[in-house]
Amino acid sequence: MTSESLSFEDLVAQRRSTRGYKPEAIPQALMEEIIEVAKRAPSSMNTQPWNFHVVTGDPLERIREGNTELMLAGARVDREIKMSDHGYQGIHRDRQVEIAIQLFEAMGIERDDKERRQDWVMRGFRQFDAPVSVVVTIDKELADDTVAHFDCGAATYGLVLAATSKGLGCVINGQGIMQSTVVRENANIPEDEVIMTCVAMGYPDDEFVANSVVSRRAANDDVANFIGFDD
Repeated sequence: MTSESLSFEDLVAQRRSTRGYKPEAIPQALMEEIIEVAKRAPSSMNTQPWNFHVVTGDPLERIREGNTELMLAGARVDREIKMSDHGYQGIHRDRQVEIAIQLFEAMGIERDDKERRQDWVMRGFRQFDAPVSVVVTIDKELADDTVAHFDCGAATYGLVLAATSKGLGCVINGQGIMQSTVVRENANIPEDEVIMTCVAMGYPDDEFVANSVVSRRAANDDVANFIGFDD
């Protein structure tokens, strides 16, 4: 059974965050097919507020180098979207820690191994060395429109599912745009767009053990409330 013949439920279940990639290049024609699917995502009043900047080769290498150099030098985070001033708290922080523990255990990274832990963080800033990065932006005139942000998220999920159906791996990667000025310069992002996130993408490296990690999901009882149904 090929990925494209999977049921929707199976496709959703098969999708996971891929953090290790083969160096094999991705053809532009394949990326165009993926974008064609992703842009069928629903949007409020058909506004379609998203843009996709598909970056590979030397421009992507320059983004990796600039992002990593600045973060290692202790530069302040330079993202164009509003972030929490205090990071994740409560149950959200617990879930963040849980997946980190799963990944470190899979990779055999001990708690006191500062060198390997830092290297893991740097992989994120390098967009996990994927051969393609899709920088997702929103039109600046909608930068403060939360509904448009919701629409952009729907398109990004569509992008990831479309790529999965074509046999590619992905990870939605906020670390890859930590230095948005570097991304904007090397990806030729127009001034009338705001950088929202990026998606690392490529053929998964089956030998990279962290790719086998599947994050746990909360039970329906914890996240859903059903009203008016008969028992």
